[in-house]
Amino acid sequence: MKNAKCKKCLKNFNEKNIYTIQQFQYRKKPPYNWTREFFKTLEIGEWDSFCENCMNEYSKISNEVWKKDAKE
Repeated sequence: MKNAKCKKCLKNFNEKNIYTIQQFQYRKKPPYNWTREFFKTLEIGEWDSFCENCMNEYSKISNEVWKKDAKE
């Protein structure tokens, strides 16, 4: 039963496949505090739900922004 909705693409998906930005606390870089602030600027909270495709897209975007910020 598809009972969860992705905040980005608005597609419904199974609740067991929910992704949140809290998954990013397990990656080494960027630090999770930076990640939370980055998503806060996008008006995305720690408990907002996303499908796997959208979460992968946000992962790439945040990583690119982190690398750009680290160079400056």
